Amino acid sequence: SADFRNRVRVTGAVNQQVSTAYRDGMTVMDLVLSAGGLTEFAAPNKTLLYRKNEQGEVKAYAVMLKDILDKGKLTTNYPLQPSDIITIPERSF
Repeated sequence: SADFRNRVRVTGAVNQQVSTAYRDGMTVMDLVLSAGGLTEFAAPNKTLLYRKNEQGEVKAYAVMLKDILDKGKLTTNYPLQPSDIITIPERSF
């Protein structure tokens, strides 16, 4: 349904996994902060943004989330699009 196509999601090592309505102007950082931030086990610079292109293929884009949050480097603080999924893996021990 259109309701699900117009959502953005964040999964993985966040304090609360979130599926929320897309809003114009949202960025990666906005969505991660709405999920309560990262857990202590997160590997933030291994974050991926999954996005469908016009041909229906899913592409993965690297997000340097630690650099965004800790250093203010906004190069990979991508503007979100409806149906985007951000996945933050846990680090290896």
